[in-house]
Amino acid sequence: MLFGIFFAFWRFMEIVTLIPTLGMLAYFVHIYASNNALTPDYILILFIVSVLGAVWAIATLFTYHRTRTNARFVAFIDICFVGALIGSVYVLRFIADADCTKVSSSEGWAISFAGFGVSGPGVSVNTDKTCAMLKASFAFGIMNCIFFFITSILALMVSRSSDSRKVVVKETHYSRHGHRRSGSHRSHHSSHSHSGRRHAYV
Repeated sequence: MLFGIFFAFWRFMEIVTLIPTLGMLAYFVHIYASNNALTPDYILILFIVSVLGAVWAIATLFTYHRTRTNARFVAFIDICFVGALIGSVYVLRFIADADCTKVSSSEGWAISFAGFGVSGPGVSVNTDKTCAMLKASFAFGIMNCIFFFITSILALMVSRSSDSRKVVVKETHYSRHGHRRSGSHRSHHSSHSHSGRRHAYV
């Protein structure tokens, strides 16, 4: 039960981080498609992996009662997503060193009130939207590498706990069935002995 709660929590974290990722990358895909241009690999690969990962995370979260029976398969697919995310992040690795925000000086500012005044140098902050969105997608990709690895481990834990429960149930059923047989054998033996005693008295 505890592993299931942790599994659902990390699945929710995957969904929360994958949806903004595929949304930002879909923006770039739409721009390139509108201009009849090919989408770069570093955008397209992470976009495809994010879409598939989000669909998989949502499906396994809302069908958790079925996920428990196929926990090993879920763990295998999660590991595959870890590898796919590592590859897509590696292609986008150049954005890690990019400087998306530039700070420059601008005109000074001044505030005056009741004969008193305060002034200071101006600061202008310029952020490159494309760079910032790609860098955020890169960060979310790294986070999901960790998240999917965690959920794969938790899925294996759920599989082991369900297997141990099955073994306990089988052993309990077998022991009860054995007691019933022994009880019926004893009752049959006792009835046979009683009938023999009655025959001896006659």
